[in-house]
Amino acid sequence: MSEQDVVFWYWWVLAVGFLALEIVVTGFFFLWLSVAAFIVGAVLLLAPSTSFEMQLFLFSVLAVSSLLGWRKYSRTREVDQTDHPFLNKRGAQYVGRTFEVVAPIENGQGKIKVGDSLWLVRGEDCPLGSKVKVVAVKGTVFEVEVCR
Repeated sequence: MSEQDVVFWYWWVLAVGFLALEIVVTGFFFLWLSVAAFIVGAVLLLAPSTSFEMQLFLFSVLAVSSLLGWRKYSRTREVDQTDHPFLNKRGAQYVGRTFEVVAPIENGQGKIKVGDSLWLVRGEDCPLGSKVKVVAVKGTVFEVEVCR
């Protein structure tokens, strides 16, 4: 055995290094490089006469194929449905509901009370106490139409 021979555990150390990088960086990129390095180390353990060029080729093929396989799998798997689809879109849950105007809509702007908070609204001018229906949300402003 010469100084330039690669021993199987070199690949396993590289695999652990990739795992450490995955923990720090995240994103499932280095995980697959780690898997490829571990497999090359296992192949080298079983067949110690494998050339360095063959090891690099095997690592490259395994790394690319595992990355592409994960990418394909992650795009095709189902997204879990939730019972609270508007959890992070608070304003969207009020579209279609009717509220009372608490600050008259003048020059296209006014306010309505929703629960215990006030929301800015844009729409047709109307007096205090009118009923308006929320038709859209743009940022934190409701687009409303007057109920007739």
